Amino acid sequence: MTGAAQACRLAQLYGASRALLKARSPSCGHGEIYDGSFTGRRIPGSGVTAEALAAMGVSVFTEADAEKLINVCSDD
Repeated sequence: MTGAAQACRLAQLYGASRALLKARSPSCGHGEIYDGSFTGRRIPGSGVTAEALAAMGVSVFTEADAEKLINVCSDD
């Protein structure tokens, strides 16, 4: 099972509505990711796991958005 599929399975199992993932990761990044060439080059887009979680309705945040996530959670 791929990491993205495992993350989605766990999100569904636990009823997760939000996920905090690693910024710019080719798997977990959201909005901007490293291009995979190991040169530090960034490209617009989201990683495989971030996209899979978002497709199932999970709100995706990165550590760069931690303050925003805290505010969203405190509004609940």
